Amino acid sequence: MQDKNEQMAVKIARQVALSGGRTFYVGGLVRDRLLGIENKDIDIEIHGIPAEELKNILSGLGEVTVMGASFGIYGLRHYDVDIALPRMENAIGRGHKDFEVITDPFIGPEKAALRRDFTINAMMEDVLTGEILDFFGGREDLEKGIIRHVNAETFVEDPLRVLRAAQFASRFGFRIAEETISLGKTMDLSALSMERITGELEKALLKAGQPSVFFEEMRRMEQLHTWFPEMEDLIGVAQPPSHHPEGDVWNHTMLVLNEAASLRALAGEPRYFMYAALVHDFGKAVTTEIIDGKIHSYGHEEEGLPIVSRFISRLTSETALAKYVLNMTELHMKPNMLAAQNSGRKAFMKLFDRSVCPEDLLLLAKADYLGRALPDRNYPEESILREMLASYDDLMSRPYVQGRDLVAAGIRPGPLFKEALDYGHALRLAGVPKEQALPQVLAMIRRNT
Repeated sequence: MQDKNEQMAVKIARQVALSGGRTFYVGGLVRDRLLGIENKDIDIEIHGIPAEELKNILSGLGEVTVMGASFGIYGLRHYDVDIALPRMENAIGRGHKDFEVITDPFIGPEKAALRRDFTINAMMEDVLTGEILDFFGGREDLEKGIIRHVNAETFVEDPLRVLRAAQFASRFGFRIAEETISLGKTMDLSALSMERITGELEKALLKAGQPSVFFEEMRRMEQLHTWFPEMEDLIGVAQPPSHHPEGDVWNHTMLVLNEAASLRALAGEPRYFMYAALVHDFGKAVTTEIIDGKIHSYGHEEEGLPIVSRFISRLTSETALAKYVLNMTELHMKPNMLAAQNSGRKAFMKLFDRSVCPEDLLLLAKADYLGRALPDRNYPEESILREMLASYDDLMSRPYVQGRDLVAAGIRPGPLFKEALDYGHALRLAGVPKEQALPQVLAMIRRNT
């Protein structure tokens, strides 16, 4: 059943046809339909109708919005339909937006499709007849699982296409064609903005079943160094084979990313969580050494924090994300370590209290444990960790000593106020009921005044 946006696309196509033009679905919608993937982004391209005539047609169907007059892109208020005229683009700079755009409704479908990035995105579907125009073998590449550029000359003009190739490969489980890999190696990504980089990165982290493919393909194109040098530094960093049969830290990180992808729907902050999985072992690049013939990376959690901070700040200025990721990096080893050591309840309560998101911390610990290519997929620590987290959640749900309790008892805010609240919180973590904790907190204040 068509939704209102697709119904509007059909209405537009019928009016365009009456004026001698033709309307096509373009881009990801055609690709995803052939893959059997839902895609609600309706992009249509209008051929054979001049811009002014198109605007008149659209005005008869609703209130026209202009999303890019110079690019020939229009919309209708209350509808999510991108309506475009065919266009050609000429690079005039190094950035993703440094293009001169020329609209021409009469260039024909093949020339219009020629500007697309990949063959699987260059197919066009007639809105009224369903006929698919495929000038560059996109359907065959789709069936074979290949990401292939349309035009070598124009492909290299837009450096963002390197990342788009990698994220499409990760999302669809495809592989980039060797000739496209070769072109990718020649392209300079330094002029791209952080927003463009994170846009493609996060599609891989949040939509791909195996986000590792994004980085493996970036590595094949030799394009890690500009935006992801910390990832490149993990290549060849050794790990003890008895604990990490998968090999170096790069391989481990790739496996952890994929494990995290299978858990991200359970995370309180899925986007933040995937970043944490990506960076959790950055510290191993600077701490790994061989001592008495054994490989160690002592303190890599703490030593990795400045590296993680540098990596995150290159990609985003989002302080909440940085805080979360740094906290998770610092604590990621501790859940499994405490469980393996059969630590007491107090240690777990303190750990969870330090965590910005205890639930996500346990998910990261699980991904870290399973991302080691071990033949046994059993995760023995999970039961005790879940039991301890349930205990912590129970503690946090109980009444506890708050500032208003101290004010009600006649205590005025002052130097001891925060210290008293901290003491009350320690009693809360120890499981002391509020009715017992409050007298102890008040007694502590009296002793210190």
